Amino acid sequence: MEYDDRTAVINGLLDLAAFFEAHPDLPVPPYITVYYFPSQDSDAAQSAEIDQIAPVLGSDIDQEGGSRGHYATSRMFGPIEYRAVAVLATARARHEAESSYRGCIQPDPVPAA
Repeated sequence: MEYDDRTAVINGLLDLAAFFEAHPDLPVPPYITVYYFPSQDSDAAQSAEIDQIAPVLGSDIDQEGGSRGHYATSRMFGPIEYRAVAVLATARARHEAESSYRGCIQPDPVPAA
């Protein structure tokens, strides 16, 4: 059996579940989202991959995300969400522009209490 990304994710999830079960005193989040992002460059190719994932999940395309430049679909497994998201060119450009000043602006020091 070849050890690939899929096997690593499955094993990691099983290990996490076993760890949570073995440590009932450890707090856990109320929900967890597992994200998948297509690696293709073009918006059309990314969207096509999301279109292929949606029927497997039995879910629709998230129409609200379109205004933010995201093309997505998801399915809940109890409090665990599997979410496949194409971050379209407009959203990537907006993020790059918003991040272009990162590290250039320094806030004033917080006064000691």
